[in-house]
Amino acid sequence: MRPRDITFHHPVAFWLGCAAVVAGVLAHLPMLAMAAPMHYHLAGMPMDNAMLVGMALVPLGVLLAGYGLMPRMEQMRRTLHAGRSPLPFHVADQAPLNREHWKLVAVLTVALAVDVMKPATIGFVMPGMSAEYGISGSVAGWLALSALVGTTVGSIVWGRLGDLFGRRATILLSALMFMGTSICGAMPAFGWNLVMCFMMGAAAGGMLPITFTLMAETIPTRHRGWLLVALGGVGTSAGYLLASGAATLFEPTYSWRSLWLLNLPTGALIVFLNRYIPESPRFLALAGLEDQARAVLQRFSGGALAADPPVAHDQPGAEPAAKEPARIGLRRLLRGRHAHITWGLATCAIGWGLVNFGFLLWLPANLVKLGIDAHASSALLARSAILALPGIGIVVWFYQRWSSIRTLVLFAGMASCALLFFFVIDLAGLRSPMLTTLGTVALLLSISGVIATLIPYAAEIYPVHLRSSGAGLIAACSKFGGILGAGLGVAGLFDHFMLSAVLIALPLAAAGWMLARSGIETRGHDLEAIQEVLSR
Repeated sequence: MRPRDITFHHPVAFWLGCAAVVAGVLAHLPMLAMAAPMHYHLAGMPMDNAMLVGMALVPLGVLLAGYGLMPRMEQMRRTLHAGRSPLPFHVADQAPLNREHWKLVAVLTVALAVDVMKPATIGFVMPGMSAEYGISGSVAGWLALSALVGTTVGSIVWGRLGDLFGRRATILLSALMFMGTSICGAMPAFGWNLVMCFMMGAAAGGMLPITFTLMAETIPTRHRGWLLVALGGVGTSAGYLLASGAATLFEPTYSWRSLWLLNLPTGALIVFLNRYIPESPRFLALAGLEDQARAVLQRFSGGALAADPPVAHDQPGAEPAAKEPARIGLRRLLRGRHAHITWGLATCAIGWGLVNFGFLLWLPANLVKLGIDAHASSALLARSAILALPGIGIVVWFYQRWSSIRTLVLFAGMASCALLFFFVIDLAGLRSPMLTTLGTVALLLSISGVIATLIPYAAEIYPVHLRSSGAGLIAACSKFGGILGAGLGVAGLFDHFMLSAVLIALPLAAAGWMLARSGIETRGHDLEAIQEVLSR
């Protein structure tokens, strides 16, 4: 197989699959167009035959494209064995940033923004959907829960697929699923929206950990940390901006359904940018495709690889030869030398989900209980968010210039302290807007720092055959924390402000302690050196 052949293993199958997905989505549009005089209201209308055919074409197209992306059986068998000759990854790790790196950063930022845009759109969709289907806000809330469950499942499943079949293939297949879930915008029944939102969440769950994994395995060592953190910050902000902008531009004229239909062009954008998404050279080496791995390394090393002599196994920077099969699976993350780090990261992720999808969602109502009226409460939260926004720059600086693991521990500890601060001011009866603003800014800054460093660290700490699965597991835990937070909110925990603040502070404090004991430094170290430390 020649290096250029790595683009698609079965290109005809892939593009036919893409065509089938697009055709399946377009088959839903005639019925939607017929409803234009009714402001695109489809509730209660029966599906016509074209829509039923379209619904069948979408999964068929995804499966066909997946076959086009998947490696041949020979490669799959080789992927599960780590025996290979070493490649000089250290050359690319020491190279300066070049045009190829910036192309990759730009494309992955677009991918992450599209990924974040989808769940962020739910908040803008729910009011119009509730009105059209005649459902209450609590019933509509099942839409967000369905998306969160889908994201949790998708993070684990897609993370595993990323380790089996490659980072590039997984990103493109996730984008294709985005395209297919566009049919959510033409569903006449709320139940179908729940199903499609679950699938949309599953696609979103796959995109996030894989983008970080590919970035970590491609960017030079001294730039890896700050670019990973910046990718998360910029991509997340851009995603929320795209969601709010799309709602402003399209929803008044084309109803809430137009926001789902945008999945087609945004997913297609990632697919058409596929030429700028390389496969990870470390994954290619693990799969035994050393010629392809060397071609990618040379591309990102600015040609320096050509003059580099073969690296012996005992030289620094060499990829160590494995003495046993590189087994892939979640069980490998939860046992053995990675167990303590995995449990620490998972606990931290769950704590973040509890804060972000639980405590912060009920914070406006609890601020009212602290004596701040509803209008002032909204203004206070908006002001706090603005004050906390520059914090991403602080996070980037700490992660790059100080320490990766200490930065994560620091912000986990700060988040725990910010929650306890709310406990103290409520216990002491200090109903000061200034103190409340201080606590809110501290919480928003610290919790942003946690998620900004959590996934990048997970993408650095695991070995190549477990990296995508590890990042996916930690991402899944963050969404599981969100599901848990939403459930506790429904159960009434957040009606008890002090109790909820203390209970959520505990897992974050525990995570900080666990990571301070078991985490290792990744700043300034190439990925192979990190694994060398873990193997001791």
